[in-house]
Amino acid sequence: MDKLIILKLGEGNFEQGFTVTLQIGDENVRPTVEITGELPPNPEILRDYHRWQSIYRNLKLPSRPIGLAKELNQAPSLEYCQQVSEEFKVSFNTWLASDSFRSIREKLLEKLMLADNIRMLLQTKDLRLQKLPWHLWDLIERYPQAEIALSASGYEQVNLNRIATTSDKVKILAILGNSQGIDTKTDKALLNLLPNTDITFLVEPQCLDLTDQLWEQNWQILFFAGHSSTQETNQTGKIYINQTESLTISQLKYALKKAVERGLKLAIFNSCDGLGLAWEFADLHIPQIIVMREPVPDRVAQQFLKYFLEAFARGDSLYLAVREARERLQGLENQFPCATWLPVIFQNPAEMPLNWGELFRNTPNLPASLSQTTPVRETTNRLGFSSILLASMVVTGILIGVRYLGVLQPLELSAFDQLVRLRPPEKPDSRLLIVTVTEEDVQAQKPEKPQGSLSDKSLAQLLEKLEAYQAQVIGLDIYRDYPVGKDYPALAARMRKSDRFVGVCQLSDSQAGKPGVKPPPELSSQNLGFSDIAIDSDNVVRRHLLALTPAPSSPCTAHYALNVQLALRYLYAKGIRLQFTPDGAWRLGKVTFKPIEAHTGGYQGVDAFGHQTLLNYRSSGSPEAIPSAGFSTRGYANANAPSMTLQEVLTGKLNANAVKGKIVIIGTTAETFGDYWLTPYITPQGKLQAIPGVFLQAQMVSQLLRAALDGQPLLWTWPLWGEVIWVWGWSFLGGLFTAYLHRFIYLSLAGGIAIISLYVSCFIFLIVYSCWVPLIPAMLALVGNSLIATTYLNMKFKN
Repeated sequence: MDKLIILKLGEGNFEQGFTVTLQIGDENVRPTVEITGELPPNPEILRDYHRWQSIYRNLKLPSRPIGLAKELNQAPSLEYCQQVSEEFKVSFNTWLASDSFRSIREKLLEKLMLADNIRMLLQTKDLRLQKLPWHLWDLIERYPQAEIALSASGYEQVNLNRIATTSDKVKILAILGNSQGIDTKTDKALLNLLPNTDITFLVEPQCLDLTDQLWEQNWQILFFAGHSSTQETNQTGKIYINQTESLTISQLKYALKKAVERGLKLAIFNSCDGLGLAWEFADLHIPQIIVMREPVPDRVAQQFLKYFLEAFARGDSLYLAVREARERLQGLENQFPCATWLPVIFQNPAEMPLNWGELFRNTPNLPASLSQTTPVRETTNRLGFSSILLASMVVTGILIGVRYLGVLQPLELSAFDQLVRLRPPEKPDSRLLIVTVTEEDVQAQKPEKPQGSLSDKSLAQLLEKLEAYQAQVIGLDIYRDYPVGKDYPALAARMRKSDRFVGVCQLSDSQAGKPGVKPPPELSSQNLGFSDIAIDSDNVVRRHLLALTPAPSSPCTAHYALNVQLALRYLYAKGIRLQFTPDGAWRLGKVTFKPIEAHTGGYQGVDAFGHQTLLNYRSSGSPEAIPSAGFSTRGYANANAPSMTLQEVLTGKLNANAVKGKIVIIGTTAETFGDYWLTPYITPQGKLQAIPGVFLQAQMVSQLLRAALDGQPLLWTWPLWGEVIWVWGWSFLGGLFTAYLHRFIYLSLAGGIAIISLYVSCFIFLIVYSCWVPLIPAMLALVGNSLIATTYLNMKFKN
C-alpha cells in the first residue's frame, strides 16, 4: 500500500527544541492519523553536523564545487571523515529516540508495514533542519520501500497552461555548464541512453540562449550538470552556465515560472551544494527537484545519474529510484566517504510523485488487418463472457467501496459472531485460577467497611494464602486508588516488595470524558497494568488491547494491559520473552501478534489505537457457561478457567495444587459494581451475553498463553488484495450461474448450494486456520451479480 507521511517541524530551535506534527495516510486521500510530539533541545546535533561538514569539505576529492573555501590547513583522512560520520549517525538517532519524540516513532511503527511504499515529507522552514541527513534515521532504513524528501512550509499547486502537442517522447532540456576540471560528457552519454526522449543539449550556453529555450518550448525535465554552489549568507543557489557567467534561480525566475506552468515536472541538478537551488526553486512550486546536499565528486555524480536513470526509466517511482541510486553509491564510499548522504529530493506537497510512464504518451494503434480477420461468431461469444467479467468487477468494486465506508460492518460483525458461537467447546485453561468476589462476599465484609469490593483484611489474608501456595503470578482486577490502612502494614509491605503481584489502574480518555483511575500507591509502575478495553460500536468486546501509550495527564502510567503483564511474567518463567519484529509487531514464542489497522477484515474505519489484535475467545460448551447479570458466574468460569469465591478461599477450601505455579486473577462478579462486558455469545433468551471483567481478563490471558505455549494461531484476516479476489470470485460465480442456468429452479438450487458452501467455507477457515474470511461481502457479490446478469438477460430477451 502507498503511504504518505508528513512530518511537520514547527516553531523552535536547537537550543529550545522543536514542535512536531505527524500525519499518516494513504496516497491521494486525506491523512487518517495526526499526532503531535516534540524534538528536545540538542545544540550538539548542529555542532556535530558542522564538524562533519567541515571535515568532508576539506577532503581532497575531485568535486564539482566552485567558491568553497578550505578551512583546514591539513586535509583530513578519508577514515577520519567516515569515523565522524558514524559518530554523527549515532548521536542523530539518539536524538530521534528521545522520550518526547517517542509517540511519533511508535505511531509510525504501528501504522506502517514493511511492504508499504512510503513517501515521507519533512516539512519545515528551518533551513538548518533541512540540511541534516534525515535518511540516516533508523526508522527510514527499517522500511525498504521508503524515502524521505524535503519540503517547504508553504506551497501551492501550479495551474498548468499546456499547449497541445502530439509528441510521444519525454522533453528534456539538458544544460551542460562550466565543465572546467570535470567531465560532463559522461552525463550527456547517460541521458542519451534514455528511451522515448527528445533531448536538447545546451553546452556552456549564454544566458539569453538558456532563457529563450525555457520560454519557447514545453519541457518536462530540466537537467543541469556542471559547477554550482549555495551562498550560505542569503540561502541562494548559483549555477555556473559557462566559464564567465553564473546565474541564481531568481535571475531565471520568469523563464522558469513559465516552464513550470507549461508542464515542467522535474529538475535535476547533478552538481555540488544544491540545497540553495532547491530553496529558491520552492517559490516556483515545481513538483520535484533532485539536488546534492554537499560537494559531490565527479564520479559519484555520474554513478548516481546512471543508477537513477536506470531505475526511473524501468518504472520505479521517483522516490524509490532515488533511494536505490543513493544506496548503490555505498560501493564508492571506500574512496568517497558519505557518498550516500548526497542526493536529496525536494518535493512540492501539492503534487503527486512522478513516474516515468506519466511523462510521455504511447498509444499504439491496432493494425487494421487484425480487426478485419476476427470472426463475428467469436466476437459474440467473447462479448457474453466479457459482460459477466465486467459486471463481476463492477459489483466487486462497488461492494469493496461500500465496505470501506463501514456500511457493511454491522452485518459482518454479526455474521462473525454467529460463526464464533458455532465453534466446538474447549476444555478450561488449567493454568489459570479465578478468585471471584461475589455479592455474598461483599455483604460478608461489611463489618470491615471496605472502600470497594475487597477490604484490606480480606486482601491481606488472600495474598498470604496464595503466596504460601506458590502462585506464579497474582493479578488484582479491582481498583485500589487509595492507600492500605494503617492497621495492615504487612499488606502494604507485601504489595511493595512482591515481584509476583500486579495491580490495575485505568487510563484517562479526554474524548470519552474519563479522568482515569489511579493505581494502588504501594505498587511501582513495573507492577501495574491498565484495565482499558477496546469496545466496538455495539458495545461488544471482540478486540484485545495489548498496549497503549498513556496520555501525559493520565493518572495511570501503565503501558501494558493487566492480562499482558500477567501472561508475560508467567511466560518469562517458561523461558519465553516478548520480542519485536523489524516492523514493530510483537512475537511470543513462534506466534507474531500482528496489530490490526483501521481497515482489518470486517472492521472498516475502526479506531485501532495502541497495539490491538482480535480476541479469540475460549469457546464454552453451553450458553449458560457465559454468564450475564442474571446468571450464575460459576458455569462460565468452569468453561474458561477454574474458579473459587473469596469466602471459599478464606475458609480453607482452596487446594494448594490448584494454585501452585498458576496465574491467579482476583476480581469482582458482584452486580452492584457493574463490571460486566458484552461478548459475541448469547443467552438462552437470544440476547448478547455479558461476563464479568475478571473473566474477560482471564480470556485474554488464556489467548496469550495458548499462542505462546500451545502454538494456537491468533485470529487473522487476509490482506486487502486477497479479500478483493475472494469477493470477485463469488461475484463471477453468480454471473456464471445466471448465464448458463436459465431455469429458475436450477438457478435457485445452485444459488442456495453456493451460499451454503460459502458459509461452510468461512466456518472451516475460522475453526481450522483461525482466519476471518469475508462472508457478507462475498454473499452480496454472489447474489448481486446474479441479479444484474438476470436483469440484463431479461432486457436482451425482450428486445
